[in-house]
Amino acid sequence: MPTRSTGARARLTRERVLLAARDLADADGVDALTMRRLAEALGVEAMSLYHHVPNKDAILDGLAELVFTEIEAEVGGFGSTSTPGTWRRDLRERVLGARRVLLRHPWLPGLLEARGVLAPTMARYVDGVVGLMLDGGLSYDLAHHALHALGSRMYGFSQELRLDDQGGDGAELDPALLAAVPNLAGMLAQAVHDDPGATLGWCDDQTEFEFGLDLLLEGLERRGRS
Repeated sequence: MPTRSTGARARLTRERVLLAARDLADADGVDALTMRRLAEALGVEAMSLYHHVPNKDAILDGLAELVFTEIEAEVGGFGSTSTPGTWRRDLRERVLGARRVLLRHPWLPGLLEARGVLAPTMARYVDGVVGLMLDGGLSYDLAHHALHALGSRMYGFSQELRLDDQGGDGAELDPALLAAVPNLAGMLAQAVHDDPGATLGWCDDQTEFEFGLDLLLEGLERRGRS
């Protein structure tokens, strides 16, 4: 039974709460994260948490902030010091750095899509991405279009390609439906995703992610030169 004491409460901080919440989410997913479980992990009463976070929503938003702080450390900061000759490489490395962090916290894509909150660290991340494109000679207008084109890929994951009502697994599609969509059925029979241990979605393995990222960056570079 965890020891609950005034000393333990005094040592409790918002950072400790968020780090414990992150560890629980890593172990069992965000859906399993509750105030009670979090308090037990920290060895305090659940009410003690409310001195540092007002509610579970604040914890979820704090988790996004925490992970983007981790991304900032992973990529060596969100500054932009690229040149027209290096911006594409630098942006690619930054996005892949973000992806490495997300692969350690695979619950984050779902959380970002569900919450729709732009944490301060996320805003600075996006600001740095725009800075890299401006360093490369892209205009503000093209950088704006680029953010829309990159979408969630900018954060290190691609939105799920859902081909059924559940998890997007093509093998789950109704045979009668497949018979009515022969082109899609043929593609699904050939396009096998065989890296389930390192993905952020059915169609989001590393190869597919980098293919889409490179396609977008190559196109943006051409547009920037025109």
